[in-house]
Amino acid sequence: MKLNQSLKETSDRIAHLAAVVLARPSSSHLEKELAGSALAQHHTAKQTSAAIGSLAARVLADHNACMEARELAGSVLAQVRRHEQAPAS
Repeated sequence: MKLNQSLKETSDRIAHLAAVVLARPSSSHLEKELAGSALAQHHTAKQTSAAIGSLAARVLADHNACMEARELAGSVLAQVRRHEQAPAS
């Protein structure tokens, strides 16, 4: 599998998780805010902000967060860390 294909599949999976979280009536405001941000970045060159990374950390720490939101939060945090570690051009 090529790297671009792998990234696209990951992106599609994250978009699906975000849609599930947004559609769930029991999702918290934080979960929906995180999902909305992730969905807004789907198939764009936008980078995850530190503020959204902080929100993702709060969702991960929330024991009442649904499984999809927690997976989404983990992915968002991984993206934030990747951007922080990227070498300057």
